[in-house]
Amino acid sequence: MTLTQDAPARAPRSGSPAPQASLVVQGADATGIVAAVTSTLGGHGANIVSLDQYSDNPQGGAFFQRTVFGLDGLQAALPALRADLDRNLVDAFGLRYTLRDLSVRKRVAIFASKSDHCLLDLLWRHRQGQLPVTVAMVISNHPDVAEEVRSFGVPFFHVPCQGADKSAAEAEHLRLLQGNVDFVVLARYMQILSADFIDRVGVPIINIHHSFLPAFIGAGPYAKAKERGVKLVGATAHYVTENLDEGPIIEQDVVRVTHAHTAGDLTRRGADVERAVLSRAVLWHAEDRVIRDGNHTIVFA
Repeated sequence: MTLTQDAPARAPRSGSPAPQASLVVQGADATGIVAAVTSTLGGHGANIVSLDQYSDNPQGGAFFQRTVFGLDGLQAALPALRADLDRNLVDAFGLRYTLRDLSVRKRVAIFASKSDHCLLDLLWRHRQGQLPVTVAMVISNHPDVAEEVRSFGVPFFHVPCQGADKSAAEAEHLRLLQGNVDFVVLARYMQILSADFIDRVGVPIINIHHSFLPAFIGAGPYAKAKERGVKLVGATAHYVTENLDEGPIIEQDVVRVTHAHTAGDLTRRGADVERAVLSRAVLWHAEDRVIRDGNHTIVFA
């Protein structure tokens, strides 16, 4: 009988975890990209925590990759790391990349109207530590939710927006936003943004839209859905473009309904879906999990 001795247990690591960063890469697919990414990070002593990649066609298609890594002394190492990424990814492969310290949270402004279910859900999730963002402000065209917003310790701004000419309101929005936020969330903000505003704000805008088959536009969509006897109600979170409700989709979900549900039931069930879909979209955007490619997205959820 041969006796074997168990290998000694590896001593647990001491100290706090290394700061983490995200590296998002996209461009034309080619042999050697993954090796270039991992060897560049490894050359700087980085430890890869997670890596997701997708190619829509390995033979010359588009390539997308999200990598999260830990690196001691991250802030000091970033300039040299960027220089190597420029050489090994941009110069060698013609790729585009973004590199971000995940400890620096993205700043978000939330736009809302009278309907507050999506707004308050985002604020609650943020307070519970479920959304890694800094809520810089809430802007509303109605003052109704001011006290509730301020109870979360978030600045509230009432910017009236009435009539066809929204130029004054949008000018005030730009004054509040520019230089202060990294993205905007429309939490059932019931106003159409002008193409000029979308262009000038200079940051991504995420919207939540009630979506049905068929789609119902205008006021009272859930009542219209009840009249048509729909069997599904749902919601879509998407990036805003100048083409109304046609921007790249981030997340969607649906819930089944029956003939027995009232219009009020549909409204409540629809609100539940809207909250969940919007919160996932905001989380994924905040964590650099969404890559835009034309009018569609790659989401590493």
